[in-house]
This record gives sequence, C-alpha cells and structure tokens, in this order.
Amino acid sequence: MNKILKYSLIGILVLGALWAAAFFIKSNSKSAITYETMKPFIANIEKKTVATGKVIPEDEVEIKPQISGIIDKIYLDEGVEVKAGDLIAVIKVVPNEQALNQARGRVRNAELALNNVEIEYNRNKALFDKGVISSQDFNSLQLQYDQAKQELSNSRSDYQIIRRGSAGGSTTANTNIRATVNGTILEIPVEQGDQVIQSNNFNDGTTIATIADLGKMIFEGKVDEGEVGKLKVGMPLKISLGAVEGEELDAKLKFIAPKGVEETGAVQFKIEGDVEIKEEVFIRAGYSANASLVLEKKDSIMVIPEALLQFDKKTDKPFVEVSTGEQEFERKDIEIGISDGVNVEIVSGITEEDEVKQWNKTEPIKKGEDEEGEDDEDSEESDD
Repeated sequence: MNKILKYSLIGILVLGALWAAAFFIKSNSKSAITYETMKPFIANIEKKTVATGKVIPEDEVEIKPQISGIIDKIYLDEGVEVKAGDLIAVIKVVPNEQALNQARGRVRNAELALNNVEIEYNRNKALFDKGVISSQDFNSLQLQYDQAKQELSNSRSDYQIIRRGSAGGSTTANTNIRATVNGTILEIPVEQGDQVIQSNNFNDGTTIATIADLGKMIFEGKVDEGEVGKLKVGMPLKISLGAVEGEELDAKLKFIAPKGVEETGAVQFKIEGDVEIKEEVFIRAGYSANASLVLEKKDSIMVIPEALLQFDKKTDKPFVEVSTGEQEFERKDIEIGISDGVNVEIVSGITEEDEVKQWNKTEPIKKGEDEEGEDDEDSEESDD
C-alpha cells in the first residue's frame, strides 16, 4: 500500500514538472524584438516657415468730397472698373446759414464799395481829360476801381459756391464726385440720402468710394521673431489662397517691419511681398493667404529620418545606435544640421555605410494569440 502511494506521489510530481516545463516553454516561445536598420542617404533639405496673412491691393484710394452735403445720387456700383474722371456720385449742397449770410453780406459790401469808387473814378476821369490832375493820381484811382470790381466778382462766386457748391459754368463742380485714378471700385460705404462731410485740415471727411487696381496686389502677413532674422528683402515667396484651391502665386519679399508687435505673448513682425497675378486667376481684395518662405536650403547632403535620433538625458546631445553585428548595436554621438521636420542633416559621427537602428519598430501581435486572449476574456465573463 505504501509502495502504491509512493509511486502515485512520484507520478504526480513528474506530471507537475512536465506541466511547469511546458508552461515555461510556451510563455517564453515569443520571439525577441528584432530591430531593423536604415542607412543614411543623400537628399535635399529645405527649412521653411509659413506666414499667415492676406492679399490686398498695393494702393487703395479713398474718394472724399470737397464740400459737405447730402448724397443726391450714386451712379456706379461696387466692383465696376472706372477710369480717372468717371462720375461716381453727386452731392446736394445744404448750405450753412451762418456762412451763407456772411457771404451775402460780403457781396453787399463789395457792391457798396464799388459804387463809391466808381463815382470817384468818373469824377477824376473828367478832370484828367481836362488836364487838371496828373496821370499818376488817375492811375491810382483806376487801380482802386479795378480792384473793387474784382472783389465784387470774387464775393459773388464765393456766395454761389456756398449756396450751390459751384461758381457756375465749372466742369469740375465740387458737387460731382469723380474717380481720381483708374481701377475697380472696392467699396461704396454711403447710400443715397446720407449726409457727408468735406475733407479739410481738421477732418478726414466722409469716404464716398474706395478704388484700387486689382492688377497690383501684395501679400501682407506676419512672422515670428525667431524667424524674422533669417529673412531678407528679395526672397521668393509662394502664396497659397484659401479661396482658390490648387493655385500658387509667386511673390517677392519687399518689406520687413523694423518693429514688432506683441500678440498673444509672442512678438510678430509685419512683412509684405509683391504678388505676380495670373491672368486666368481672379484675385479679390482681402483673400486670406499663406506665404511659404525658404529660410535655409542645402542640396545633396547626408540625412537620416528624425525618428532615428535619440538625445542624451544629461547633455541633451543627439546620438544614434549603429549595428556592429547580428542585433548588436553601438552608440554613436553625432552632430546634426538643418531639418525639415522629416529628415535631419548629419554633419559628423556616422558614414553612409553605417546601419542605424530604428527605434520605432515593435513586435506585431499574432492573430492566434489575439483570438486566444479574446477567448480567455469571454470565458471569464461567462464564469462571472
């Protein structure tokens, strides 16, 4: 009986050992992670930045009235192409009562002065004809008489200008608002019946219309202070418009602001570039746009993908691991140059023949193991 029990215990122990060995072999049967390698290669790298902004006309001209009044009629609409001298609107003058009264009083004073000088002139002319007075005295009276007549003419013209907006007979009356340049009417911010104020030394006046040449456009945008130092006037730009898909316009940088403006904690510098307009693409003023600028460019240099880089935790210097045998790697400190966000230049540390370890490779999950895991989870849920 003791022998049977003894052999039974031995059998149980053997079976347990076999089961443990099988479990250990199965749990360690998964293959170790195999790292792939990649050699450096020759490529071109462009370091770019993108400036956001808009496309606007190079020059916008605001048409303002030379006299105050009310818009009587508007003859043109926004978007119409005009030439210098085209009539845009007409203003109906509403004279200031005080100014009108002063102008009327000036006319009356001029008439009185002229009548007085005329009487004196006629009396002395008769004496001059008889040789009683000298030629010098008569010439002085003649001058006073002519000046009095001119003063009356000027006062009457001023009175008409205040009353009607024009001296009469003028082809360029102040009441007629005309285009001063060739271009397209971008905006007419007033309507018929609106009151407008004349432009003078103390007031910009009311804008009747804004005119610009849409054939001469510029890009206006902003760049960060960390990149503005790398820009130079004359650099080429590539302009992409949000409203026109698939089209890129060439431009040339012509202005970099000498002073930055702080926006949301960062200092931004204004830039401008002349845009080359294509005939087949119609550009509207104010389109949002992005300008791509090449800050630095190198051709035919040795590069590796940035994903292969590692950085020392203490020195923060870059390094890679280079293959020295079958899944054996050695650390190599390297010096890097410019980067475009995908590839980075290798200045020194490795050669084109070195095989660099790829760190982002992981072991794929086998289908059978995945299904087995799902079955185990299902069985646990059923037991619950």
